[in-house]
Amino acid sequence: MTQSISQELYQKVEAALDTMRPHLAVDGGNVELVDISPDHVVSVRWLGNCESCKMSIMTLRAGIEQAIKSAVPEIKEVKALNGLSVDS
Repeated sequence: MTQSISQELYQKVEAALDTMRPHLAVDGGNVELVDISPDHVVSVRWLGNCESCKMSIMTLRAGIEQAIKSAVPEIKEVKALNGLSVDS
């Protein structure tokens, strides 16, 4: 956890991710909160089938990022540290 980011902010982001996890689990996947930068960029790691899913970019933008930004408006961006890239 980055020192300047509060535990409360981490908990809010985790709660937002918890709303998405059941949808990911249906396809054998999950997502892990890795970090929140001082400029409020969330880093996540895909787990399970999400690592190699061709839809992970869409899931990140339309699902994960929207869920987090709706619950925690101060978050600016969400990025995945692994998984398929836009070029894959």
